[in-house]
Amino acid sequence: MFCNQCQETVVSKQNKGCTMTGVCGKKGDVADLQDLMIHSIRGVSYFQVMKRERNDSADDANKIVTEALFATITNANFDKSRILDFTHRALVIRDRMKNELEAEGMKFKDLPDHATWVHTTDKDALIKAHNVGHLSIENEDIRSLSTLLLFGLKGIAAYAEHAYTLDKEDESIFEFMNRALLAYRDPEADMDSLLGLVMECGEVGVKTMALLDEANTSKYGVPTPHKVNLGVRDNPGILISGHDLLDLEELLEQTKGTGVDIYTHGEMLPANYYPFFEKYDNIVGNYGGSWWNQVRDFDTFNGPALLTTNCLVPPLASYKDRVYTTNTVGFEGVTHIPDRESGKTKDFSAIIEHAKKCDPPTEIETGEIVGGFNYRTLLELKDKVLAAVQAGKIKKFFVMAGCDGRHKSREYYTEFAKALPKDAVILTAGCAKYRYNKIITDDIDGIPRVIDAGQCNDSYSLAVFAIKLAEELGVGVNDLPIEYNIAWYEQKAVLVLLALLHLGVKNIHLGPTLPAFVSPNVLNVLVDKFDLGPISTVEQDISKMMA
Repeated sequence: MFCNQCQETVVSKQNKGCTMTGVCGKKGDVADLQDLMIHSIRGVSYFQVMKRERNDSADDANKIVTEALFATITNANFDKSRILDFTHRALVIRDRMKNELEAEGMKFKDLPDHATWVHTTDKDALIKAHNVGHLSIENEDIRSLSTLLLFGLKGIAAYAEHAYTLDKEDESIFEFMNRALLAYRDPEADMDSLLGLVMECGEVGVKTMALLDEANTSKYGVPTPHKVNLGVRDNPGILISGHDLLDLEELLEQTKGTGVDIYTHGEMLPANYYPFFEKYDNIVGNYGGSWWNQVRDFDTFNGPALLTTNCLVPPLASYKDRVYTTNTVGFEGVTHIPDRESGKTKDFSAIIEHAKKCDPPTEIETGEIVGGFNYRTLLELKDKVLAAVQAGKIKKFFVMAGCDGRHKSREYYTEFAKALPKDAVILTAGCAKYRYNKIITDDIDGIPRVIDAGQCNDSYSLAVFAIKLAEELGVGVNDLPIEYNIAWYEQKAVLVLLALLHLGVKNIHLGPTLPAFVSPNVLNVLVDKFDLGPISTVEQDISKMMA
């Protein structure tokens, strides 16, 4: 295997990649088969591009490409059988589209391998998988840009899948995904064309996050500032993690009146900010911290935990029988809840009945945290924010969005937040906030010093707020008193970075380490064009950014 898509690889100080077993827990055969699955959806994309030229794109082709890419994101799917199932579905759709085009009179010869290969045995599939991954690209800089493009596509797929679930889609997003997948590992691709696609990936990323924002807010309302309970009640509960709000809605509906409480975990915390969910008295609040804390949180919760999207840590034996997965998430030996049938809700009866037999959660903390600052809410506070800035009460804003992780180097973000002067405000989104959102609890004239916009996709809200504020003041976005200190872990954070670059944001500090899949030459391009750079020490960075 070779996998270098996350920040925490086996060689942690270099992030060169995992070559035996993933530090995430992913086994080598799963990683290899994921490479082969991407090879297969390139074949789907090959014929989808042709069909689209005839104004005849296939909906199931869009869906399999999106789901398959999402399934390869770090900590999403560890189940070899599920990955093979995605691959088989892709091949069936690919061959059907080829036959349809041939029936319309198209003649094919010298087709590329991704458009023709056939799965025979799993052993042969694993052998083939070794020849279709990143390392098959010999030129380091081409490999770097191709990898950066693929990881950005995975981020797009995650957000597009969430929007699709809520009946929001944009054909132009799928069109870009197909076109970019064909460029990945294309032997004719050059530096200029790939760099252009990487920048376009940021543009499409902004469009995709805007689409998801529209999907979420049109169905669940605009998030507003809420205090979220951190304690527990005496009823048995279900802990729901991930990002899928429709799963939460249907779970809340099906647990009404059952005596089973619902708690959010990790990236599901921002669900508490949506007005729609206020009507449910069976949602208690948030339990625990970010994704990597689940080995503690799931154990002490006592009830079942539902993973709706990525961020699954291989479960410990002490609670593995209480872990349920759904959507693209998978892990061998845990119960998977199937997708909803057309026109019906998902069936959560199994996990609900399981919960009834469990003890109530063990309380691990008490109190409240505040969040719910969608860009619309932030713009309503614009005059108050500007007044605080003009009065000198707020000197700097720090965008500290992105991912959390396990490595000790992540303590940098806690110490950075604690060391900021009292006239600095943190703008955050994603699970990076768990490094400081329960520590920095004061405010400036009623403006919280940690302003939480929501999930990682809600980084879009922070960018929109900055752009609107710059327009109001008649300055460029880089002239605002805003510094960017972004933490990355996986591919959605890669897309957020590309989105910020597309929006013209410069001087971004990225950590804990720069992605090693970015070659020195490609890094030089990003540094020269966008002033992208690494973090250093807390003291040096605060001194530099506050200047």
